[in-house]
Amino acid sequence: MLTLLTSMLGAAGQGILWGIMALGVYITYKLLDIADLTVDGSFALGGCTCAVLILAGVNPVIATILAVGAGLLAGLVTGLLHTVFNIPAILAGILTQISLWSINLRIQGGKSNVPLLNDETIISKFVGRSGQATVETASPLIQRLGLTQSQASLVVGVVIVVILILIMYWFFGTEIGSALRATGNNEAMIRALGVNTNSTKLLALMLSNGLVAMSGAFVAQMQKYADIGMGQGAIVIALAAIIIGEVLMKRCVNFGLKLASAAVGAVIYFIIRAFVLYLGLNANDMKLISAIIVALALSIPTVSQKLADKKAYREGDDKNA
Repeated sequence: MLTLLTSMLGAAGQGILWGIMALGVYITYKLLDIADLTVDGSFALGGCTCAVLILAGVNPVIATILAVGAGLLAGLVTGLLHTVFNIPAILAGILTQISLWSINLRIQGGKSNVPLLNDETIISKFVGRSGQATVETASPLIQRLGLTQSQASLVVGVVIVVILILIMYWFFGTEIGSALRATGNNEAMIRALGVNTNSTKLLALMLSNGLVAMSGAFVAQMQKYADIGMGQGAIVIALAAIIIGEVLMKRCVNFGLKLASAAVGAVIYFIIRAFVLYLGLNANDMKLISAIIVALALSIPTVSQKLADKKAYREGDDKNA
């Protein structure tokens, strides 16, 4: 039982950091209705950039900020391909994603994997003496708390996600943020009102990939290494997180809670994965299991709606009879 709880805690810590990526994908997928496949590349870009900078002696906080900047640039490239050259968004994302594979490999000096075993990270600063690692620079309070790597990841992740949700809730209530949301709801109408929809799309893609890169940077610091393939399937995980969160919190109408549902969905997704592995399934089957989870998450809203319509139809027939 203790092993299961430890596994669930580790999954929750990992899930909340991936939840940052889900927040980024929420911007393009839910607000703009764009399937941006840049995500797989920008996630790895954030992790690779952050890891290389930390190895070079850069402060982990600054390394994370620069990783976010790299993600913004990736989003900018996709946005320019889509808005300036009129390349379909899904194809523009694929082109950027493919190019990022080579770029990430160059960033890591031709190495496919960069370890951070003995390097200080944002998360390791919160690991106490009785945790999985000892950090000399940790404050006395943190050392007494004795947080493990998983607990530290969960704490850092929750704080970052809450701050991001508050910032996003404020931003999307501003004039620019409202224009961005309106672009996804009715592009023709907002364009008729004089808003440059190409600019809003470009901004959305940049913000989205910036958050995705931030998630990659934190995940690299959590797992103590960066890999050029670490973003493979990231878009699938993000979509699963968003749909799972929507199903669990479908009654929530507040925009802030809708954002929170994406992060909650990511945590639930990784807990499900951890539980499946705990049951003894082969780790090589995780991609199949992930696909099944995503398929179920995408199917539940449709099935629920059909059942509700069928029930309403029957009730209508009963009343007419």
